[in-house]
Amino acid sequence: MVKVCVIGSCAMDLVVTSTKRPQAGETVLGDKFSIVPGGKGANQAIAAARLGAQVTMIGCVGTDFYGDTILENFKQNAVDISYIERSSEVDSGTAHIILAEGDNSIIVVKGANDNVTTALIDKSLEPIKTAHIVLIQQEIPEETVDYVSDICAKYNVPLLLNPAPARSISQKIIEQAQYLTPNEHECAILFPQINTSQALQLYPNKLFITEGSKGVRYFNGEHEVLVPTYKVDAVDTTGAGDTFNAALAVSLAEGNPIDSALKFANRAASLSVTKFGAQGGMPSRAEVEEKL
Repeated sequence: MVKVCVIGSCAMDLVVTSTKRPQAGETVLGDKFSIVPGGKGANQAIAAARLGAQVTMIGCVGTDFYGDTILENFKQNAVDISYIERSSEVDSGTAHIILAEGDNSIIVVKGANDNVTTALIDKSLEPIKTAHIVLIQQEIPEETVDYVSDICAKYNVPLLLNPAPARSISQKIIEQAQYLTPNEHECAILFPQINTSQALQLYPNKLFITEGSKGVRYFNGEHEVLVPTYKVDAVDTTGAGDTFNAALAVSLAEGNPIDSALKFANRAASLSVTKFGAQGGMPSRAEVEEKL
């Protein structure tokens, strides 16, 4: 069982489903409202645990009801919460999601996720140093991502950076991360002066660009490869990218070849969209392997 350390955001997702997405200044009637656990970090931790990894989550939640619910959800999914702090000064993070017309729109209120500081990382060195891979995203302070990158480089721990939400990052972090998984929009922000093909050739077997329903593209040292996704009837695409990143991290940590790891990640992500909620459809290891 590989050890995966996830550093990132925890949140509650407030989800509205509607047949129509409102335009600016428009009011529409929704069909359903749900409150479910989410946050990119938490989603990736849950997904990795369901895929058979031993997962430790590093993050922060409030002392509110949402925080209670988030922690209980981690426990139910066998995620180690020893390094999650609780803040009485700020509420737990929330994500406000509209599901309409086959896709999602999301506004994130970071809340306690801004308390995932370098000081918290200093208290959490043990699970980072002993991990087979560290998985991190960008719903936490920028300086924390930078600090974790330095620590992983110091202790020679592979770092998978999922650069979402999109923001520019330093060349140092790009070089230190062993794997980068932007989507097309995020890739354009990371590498504004060059096109996708040029970026891929600069980082063979390291830069994996997700292209939605098309699949994921990378450069294997000789040529570009598009690993296609699996066709399914999507119910809710929220959390698909998080499932992909978690599955990729688990498979790479297990020592699988990149092409196999990407197929595994694509399969897991495709299964995740067949049910409601960011975590609702995240598959077990047995489900992914059965479909493969």
